Amino acid sequence: MKLVFMGTPDFAVPALEQLAARHEVVAVFTQPDKPVGRKQILTPPDVKVCAQKLNIPVCQPGSMKTDEAQNQLKSFAPEVIVVAAYGQILPKAVLDLPKYGCVNIHGSLLPKYRGASPIQQAVLNGDRVTGVTTMLMDVGLDTGDILLTRETEIGENETAAELFDRLSVLGGELILETLDALEQGAVTPRKQDEALATHTSKIDKSYSPIDFTQPASAVHNLIRGLYSWPMATAVIGGKRVKVHKARLSQGSGKAGTLLSVKPLVVACGEGAVELLEIQPEGKKKMTAAAFAAGHKLQAGDNLL
Repeated sequence: MKLVFMGTPDFAVPALEQLAARHEVVAVFTQPDKPVGRKQILTPPDVKVCAQKLNIPVCQPGSMKTDEAQNQLKSFAPEVIVVAAYGQILPKAVLDLPKYGCVNIHGSLLPKYRGASPIQQAVLNGDRVTGVTTMLMDVGLDTGDILLTRETEIGENETAAELFDRLSVLGGELILETLDALEQGAVTPRKQDEALATHTSKIDKSYSPIDFTQPASAVHNLIRGLYSWPMATAVIGGKRVKVHKARLSQGSGKAGTLLSVKPLVVACGEGAVELLEIQPEGKKKMTAAAFAAGHKLQAGDNLL
């Protein structure tokens, strides 16, 4: 099938790779290069890097709403447009262009977790099952008709970053199945149940501070859900640290109290968590044991 691919971050790369191996990808549309890091180095999106390796033409319009961008897209005459975390709202003129429409790969089981952060929210909420959905795009935000879905379980200690990687591969597999079904007329789009719809917003650093008065399960989910950005944070021994890894632990006590130093266990509103890997400001990641050894921590210290 002759297609245009639209995507930007690393989540979209496995889908592009798999599509390029099976279909005729005539062009890739992705976001413009952006300055990154303290030195503000102009950096291409992951999808652009992948497309260049595959020798696929790359287009980077600032907006798909302009005549110039739409005429450029029309020149490729795609039968279908595949979209994965592109980062732009597509106007109706684009949605109506290809024969088979615009097919989006979304990192949740729609209609649950529409919006910007479906993968992180599934972990933050302690869900045990999630998945990917392919859908026919319409003018709404993740409101289009569902084509196919694929479920997967979320591990007890799995982080959002780990789940992100797994779902990106799963999405690449599902889009191949979806295009085959569309071409063969073997899939019937189905409406989303609006009564079951939930929405997610962008994750930012306001989520980061750990509230140890919450149940241990909620604290554990926060640490998993914010890895690897923006990271959960706490103040331990007077030092602000990022918490990379933790697990549920035995014990109880006043919320925010260190129940032990070796291992580093903190009481929560219900239950406790063991901190495993942390990163003090301006330093490299280290084990909680190494951090505790370099600071005067004692059982009974309160982090609140």
